[in-house]
Amino acid sequence: MLSAYLEAIFSGVSIGAVLLMAALGLAIVFGLMGVINMAHGELIMLGAYVTFLVQNGCKALGGVWFEFYIVPALILAFGVTAIAGLLLERTVIRHLYGRPLETLLATWGVSLILQQFVRSVNWQLAIGLALFSGLFWGGLAVLARRPNYEQIRQWAIALLLPLSAGLAWAVGAFLGQAYAPAMVRPWFGAQNVAVTAPPWLLSGLPIADFRLPYYRIFIIVVTAICVAGIYWFLQRSRWGLRIRAVMQNRSMSACLGIPTQTVDALTFSLGSGLAGIAGCALSLLGPVGPNTGQSYIVDTFVVVVLGGVGKLMGTIVAAIAIGIVNQLISAGTLVAAFQPLGAVADFFDVFDSPSMSKVLVFTLIVVFLQFRPAGFFPQKGRTVDA
Repeated sequence: MLSAYLEAIFSGVSIGAVLLMAALGLAIVFGLMGVINMAHGELIMLGAYVTFLVQNGCKALGGVWFEFYIVPALILAFGVTAIAGLLLERTVIRHLYGRPLETLLATWGVSLILQQFVRSVNWQLAIGLALFSGLFWGGLAVLARRPNYEQIRQWAIALLLPLSAGLAWAVGAFLGQAYAPAMVRPWFGAQNVAVTAPPWLLSGLPIADFRLPYYRIFIIVVTAICVAGIYWFLQRSRWGLRIRAVMQNRSMSACLGIPTQTVDALTFSLGSGLAGIAGCALSLLGPVGPNTGQSYIVDTFVVVVLGGVGKLMGTIVAAIAIGIVNQLISAGTLVAAFQPLGAVADFFDVFDSPSMSKVLVFTLIVVFLQFRPAGFFPQKGRTVDA
């Protein structure tokens, strides 16, 4: 019985570690900019797919490459999703600051686009998008050197947009006809793909009557490193000081010369990179598919609200608590614990499944927020008190 409790708690901590990595970026972004990013789950999905691609590449190389592919996978997952977040902030989020409803709807649309992109992306589409981006943004970069760029900017966009789109479509259509079906075959499709952990993570640490899987220990260690790195960055670095200043008072920070737009872009990129690392860790726990991020985005938002917006310690406590409670309920350990009390055991037996356990966890969270609506660690200050 004790071993079942320990196993459930350990599994809950590892799941809470994934939620923590995903929620860290979301908490920083929401606390700084007040942006509800509904595409955060798809950034997690992108990190998982990057891990899948790195695994396949290293498996083809063989030897030590596959043994330690998880290290470059973590780095690339962070980099790719950070760039994706930077592009999202520059092209969509930046124009919607102070408009939370429009931001929510726009990022929800981006999430649907990214899901369908993963299902449909192929060489034809990838080459077309790359060609369009190069022609459009490259043309704007060339025209930006003109002294009268601001006067002709609208005309330049109106001319370059259809021209770039038409050329990209023409080249993609030609390649699709000339080299079909290789060009039009989807890379991933709608089906789930499997990520195999490196051989040294497939074993486990024997304790009592069960084993602690090394891949779950690895996830917890990576999360601890990320939390320590984020704490150091926010508390000890120059840009961390600027982020905290903008989070407390954006107007005063701008008056003091802090580039708030650069801070916004850096913060959003950092939060997106952490989502990519969460996706890399998540790929070790199960298959990866277009809807992978949707399974965790609700839990991630709940972690941010329950811990307190922008509070690092609150995010840690909320993530680990939700992971452990959810695992204890779904694993059936509470049913066994309350077996002498028949009615109570029958009550927990109703929630003895992953989906129903979430119902009970969310119900408990709603009840908790009735008494502490600001979460475990509420913000303090004159603005909050007012």
